[in-house]
Amino acid sequence: MRIAGIYSFNQGQEVIEANFAAELQEIKDAIARVDATKHKTKVSKEKTMPGRMLYKPGSLNKAFKREFGARGWRNHKIAAEYPTEFYTPDYERPETVRGAFRDMDFVKNRVGVEVQFGKYAFMVYNVAAKMTIFHNQGIIDAGVEIVPLKEFADGMSTGVSYFEQFVWDLEQRGVADIDIPVLILGITV
Repeated sequence: MRIAGIYSFNQGQEVIEANFAAELQEIKDAIARVDATKHKTKVSKEKTMPGRMLYKPGSLNKAFKREFGARGWRNHKIAAEYPTEFYTPDYERPETVRGAFRDMDFVKNRVGVEVQFGKYAFMVYNVAAKMTIFHNQGIIDAGVEIVPLKEFADGMSTGVSYFEQFVWDLEQRGVADIDIPVLILGITV
């Protein structure tokens, strides 16, 4: 795969290039090693493209996991103990909600990476919420979000979001004071 789109959210590119150059090179190397053609294995059952061969996001995610893992990047989970004191008085509330967690696909040397081939809401959540949470927990200082370009997303099931749409929305949203630096990388075959 190759990087064909770069967007610097809240000075993400500048911060990562200045402070995490080695990690950025590993990210670029991992992306380059994933051969998307090996993951075009899903036969579409959708009305708009019956029988068409599509890229399989789960298979692509496994390939990224192998490549990042080979470079020492690891998944990182944090426990999420949800508050129960906000239930209404007439609700028989549990003492706690058990087993909840948040996880980041890959973390190394205070850089967090998310690879997203899903719905739009997940891309926004990763950058506008999850990366801030991991920063507030003292785990990361900056993030990288890897997403497909539109031309690549068009080869997946309908509803997969893409770089161009994501960048437009981030530009319209602007940067809030709690946002951390994030480099958005748009990839394609």
